Amino acid sequence: MNLPVLNATMRKFGAPQTIIHSFQYWSVMLRPAQATLGALVLAAHEPVKAFSELSPACFAELHAVTGQIEHALAKAFQYDKLNYLMLMMVDPDVHFHVIPRYEQSKQFADKVFVDAGWPAVPDLGHVNETDEKINQLIIDHIRTCWS
Repeated sequence: MNLPVLNATMRKFGAPQTIIHSFQYWSVMLRPAQATLGALVLAAHEPVKAFSELSPACFAELHAVTGQIEHALAKAFQYDKLNYLMLMMVDPDVHFHVIPRYEQSKQFADKVFVDAGWPAVPDLGHVNETDEKINQLIIDHIRTCWS
């Protein structure tokens, strides 16, 4: 995998170790704080601070990226809903938090993962405790489900 230039937001979320898949304009990373099982960060590579400043090519690629994310996460964890949150309050580089939503708890790697916000907005303050080993297992599992 050719690594993109890592911006500060990508580094904050553990890149390059947490990168699951990189595209020309975007990288998909595991969100180290697993608010729900399979929570991701989708970060743009372009050095802009506003969504509207992304290039047309970056926007065009976003269509393919989201399709692949949704397919991989559905195959990996059979989510009930998927939320894309663009907050950019603390980390100003263009990125989304991709939060799979689950009506019922999920089990993975002998751990139970709970969606504490269901059925309302995701509770990003709730973290399903994981460690580097479990996070790597999640990354590897999502990669095997990537098309």
